[in-house]
Amino acid sequence: MAEPSPGGHSTLGAERAAVLLVKKMLAELLGTFLLLFVLLSALIMNATHDGALGLLGVAATAGLAVTVLVASLVHISGAHLNPAISVSMAVYGYLPRAHLAPYMAAQFLGAIAASFVAKAVYHPANPGAIVATVPTLGTAGTFLVEFLTTFVLLFVIVAHATDPKAVKELIAVAAGAAIMMNALISAESTGASMNPARTLGTAIATGTYTKIWVYMVAPPLGAIAGTGAYIALKH
Repeated sequence: MAEPSPGGHSTLGAERAAVLLVKKMLAELLGTFLLLFVLLSALIMNATHDGALGLLGVAATAGLAVTVLVASLVHISGAHLNPAISVSMAVYGYLPRAHLAPYMAAQFLGAIAASFVAKAVYHPANPGAIVATVPTLGTAGTFLVEFLTTFVLLFVIVAHATDPKAVKELIAVAAGAAIMMNALISAESTGASMNPARTLGTAIATGTYTKIWVYMVAPPLGAIAGTGAYIALKH
């Protein structure tokens, strides 16, 4: 009988790791797609039906979508659904840095696909004004609001996801509640993005790139700061 090759186990382990990463990427892609499609559907319905949902309804829809998707996917990929979260997790060692680019690629692809699908399904008359994150504040104000809301979001997420003393089963509810709260206070000023994929997806689908660099930079920085703040308090 032939002897197993010395590198056989390492090769098998690498193959399993690659398959696991692909599954995580698919979870992030699907989760981000569903999150964006639900959010954009709510925004379009509200705009085309005389404010039927209102700010509270749209914010609640976003929060519920996050709650449902995090509860469904957190055990597979961590349910980041947001490049800002993945960047922060990689910075602090909760996500292998080699996984950061694949995670982000999946999230951006999911958001872009959802934006085009929503546009094709609903045919809104002015999609850029309805679904894109067009701020009513100046550059500094937009940056600060997006930084702070993402700070809060990650502070809450990290508290439940990484602290052994926390009730981890509540992470989905906590994340959804944080999204809803942040949307209520910032939707009218910045579009309550907190998520570079959310902004870039709708920007590409609608051709609306107003202050887009702010939405690419402020949320990741806010996420890193929020995560660091909780870690500092915990220790």
